[in-house]
Amino acid sequence: MRVRGEEVSLTAKEYALLEYFVRRAGDVVSRADISEHVWDEHHDPLSNIVDVYVQRLRRKLDRSGSDSLIRTRRGEGYQLVSGAAGS
Repeated sequence: MRVRGEEVSLTAKEYALLEYFVRRAGDVVSRADISEHVWDEHHDPLSNIVDVYVQRLRRKLDRSGSDSLIRTRRGEGYQLVSGAAGS
């Protein structure tokens, strides 16, 4: 896949996470929502795996020195910046 004109390689889980963010672009999505839609029903809700995958995705999508496409909303979850999905 290409992001901002550069080739980016994603794992299946990273791709599923990105797809969920794109479908909900502009919305704040909670860790629980992400867990429910990207991982299976046996996922431990107390695990930090969502945070780990969001961080991995950020490293692959963001340019150094620029704002992240995925914003953390403290106490709420994460948000894909509106308009970023088409970038």
